[in-house]
Amino acid sequence: MELAYYSDYAVRLVNTEEPARGRDGLTSVEAVRELFGEASQMARRVTDADLTRFRAIRARLRAVFTAADEGDHTGAVDLLNSLLLEFPVSPQISGHDFLDEEGRPRWHMHLADHSSNATAGYAAISAMGLAFHLTEFGADRLGLCQAPPCRNAYLDTSTNRSRRYCSDRCATRANVAAYRARKRLEAERADGGTDRTGRTAENSQESTTPAER
Repeated sequence: MELAYYSDYAVRLVNTEEPARGRDGLTSVEAVRELFGEASQMARRVTDADLTRFRAIRARLRAVFTAADEGDHTGAVDLLNSLLLEFPVSPQISGHDFLDEEGRPRWHMHLADHSSNATAGYAAISAMGLAFHLTEFGADRLGLCQAPPCRNAYLDTSTNRSRRYCSDRCATRANVAAYRARKRLEAERADGGTDRTGRTAENSQESTTPAER
């Protein structure tokens, strides 16, 4: 398993919240357990106390994506380093569940979890996954969806670093909105630049006072 795979854990956690819509998906122990996916052993350790702790880690991970999205790559690295220091992991070689055609283990790097609670374990693998992704592909590969009001996190794996949306749905929605905005502008220009009152832009400007200008 590639260590960069663990970066998906960070995206998964960050996207349980939609700040602009006031939505929070972390409302129960089961919701937290679902974040672990196939890591059922870790999921079984989740308790009610992890709900608050997971939300705190989520905020710190979102801050990493926000800094990277705003071009503050040094800030993103600093935030990520603080998580790595607070939640360390131990890499180890593993071969379980991965066999080649001759039945031999396909050795790969795995992040061993020795944390005291489920939140610490999840934070550790999320931070380490992001660290590998960032150092392998660059901080500009961490982004937040540009289709308002969505601000979901995503990892840009495109060949030309062109990704701007978290999903095809958001990309389509943004493209439709941009198309409609262009059509409105074209219609206004075709009408001679009239505003909603029927006045042209030039007449409208002449009717304003110096103070309003």
